[in-house]
Amino acid sequence: MFRLLPSLLLCSLLLHLTAPFANDRPVILLLGDSLSSGYGIALSDRWTTALQDRLTGQGFEHRLVNASVTGETSRGGLSRLPELLQRHRPLWVVIELGGNDGLRGLELAQTRQNLQKAVQLSHAAKARVLLIGMKIPPNLGPVYSRRFEAIYTDIANQAIVPSVPFLLEGVAGNAPLMQTDGIHPNAKGQPAILENVWTVLGPLLQLQGPESIPADHREIRYR
Repeated sequence: MFRLLPSLLLCSLLLHLTAPFANDRPVILLLGDSLSSGYGIALSDRWTTALQDRLTGQGFEHRLVNASVTGETSRGGLSRLPELLQRHRPLWVVIELGGNDGLRGLELAQTRQNLQKAVQLSHAAKARVLLIGMKIPPNLGPVYSRRFEAIYTDIANQAIVPSVPFLLEGVAGNAPLMQTDGIHPNAKGQPAILENVWTVLGPLLQLQGPESIPADHREIRYR
């Protein structure tokens, strides 16, 4: 019997160390910019706070990790992603980036490459991806705006990932729902943003288990 004590103690220690990981809630990692970080909005009024409340209220165990940063570009988000994936091991990665690239008139090919790489890294980490589409004002000309918007649909089709066509659908351009800068939604616009995301994300969360991700969803298939 005494010979079994070291083994029993070792098993007990291993169970103690692994229990928190086994019971941890699945993570939804949100990688975004000021539209998701809550620029100018109280924490209680943000659409991201309402998303966590919606998840909990509807019985989902998922925990939202909001890694959004005001002023973030696709390049900046991509640079932070590997560490976030390693730290949180998310089941889902929601990518809401690129808006600041477009507003600054950055090279579209680079924005496309950054977003493609973000999807690819997420899939390599065995996470599912939801891509959030963006639109920009026509300040830089209609051709640039159309090509910018096409980035999201092209990547979604090529990588076979679900997408929200436009985060600010029904909000952008609607003065009562926007802050005075005309770029950021105010507190009244947050519920509409939540619904834009939830319309796509909600049904996706009904899928069971990360093992159901098809292998070809883990790598971007470039055309």
